[in-house]
Amino acid sequence: MTGSKNTELAGVLAVIPARYGSSRFPGKPLATIRGVPLVVRVFQQVVSVIPSRQVAVTTDDARIRKVCEEAGIRVLMTSSSCLTGTDRVWEATSQVEADIIVNVQGDEPLIKGEDILAVIRCKRNNPTHVVNAMCRIRDRFDIESPNVPKVVLNQRDELVYMSRAPIPFLKAGGGADVHWRQVCIYGFNRSELQAFAEFGCKSRLEEPEDIEILRFLDIGIPVRMVEVSRASVAVDVPEDVTRVERLLERES
Repeated sequence: MTGSKNTELAGVLAVIPARYGSSRFPGKPLATIRGVPLVVRVFQQVVSVIPSRQVAVTTDDARIRKVCEEAGIRVLMTSSSCLTGTDRVWEATSQVEADIIVNVQGDEPLIKGEDILAVIRCKRNNPTHVVNAMCRIRDRFDIESPNVPKVVLNQRDELVYMSRAPIPFLKAGGGADVHWRQVCIYGFNRSELQAFAEFGCKSRLEEPEDIEILRFLDIGIPVRMVEVSRASVAVDVPEDVTRVERLLERES
């Protein structure tokens, strides 16, 4: 099993982008969840399945760098001009050798290691697609929340569109099982990531929704969605910290 996992993870680099200046939650990566900074907790989840030498946090902020280095986490510094976390991942890794780059957003503290592996496996099986994770949502609050990107996909599990609006619209009512939300784990190869960054600005679909994965659709790169567990809860606003801590208490 160990040999199989080593092969599976060969050439993989996992990167956790962390930005201090979030408009909805300034200082979010350093917000503590049961005494552990958010960015450190995400790192701990990632290294449950990926060796720490293949994991790094990327940031433009000295405060985040200090906390990470004190926790023994490798840090790749970038400029403060990056438009999105994915742009930051490209700037940090453009000179780093890797076959598959996995972007695990720094606001997913409950992310499961198996979910990260599912994205890596899907990327290996779909080399011409960017891969993004998703899970079912049945909570009406999350379906209606503008902080939760909702996924619409086709019969081939390819992304058609993603929106902060509660899509798909259910004309006849009911049918909550059709709703999916984005889970912020992405898998790319170097050329896909480079094409994303070299576009140079937020794209036509990306700009109004402020959802970076949509830039790939605009530049003609298909996105394969892969279902993962419903365990992850993203921290988008300060109130989400309490929500995550309650879930952790329930698990323990």
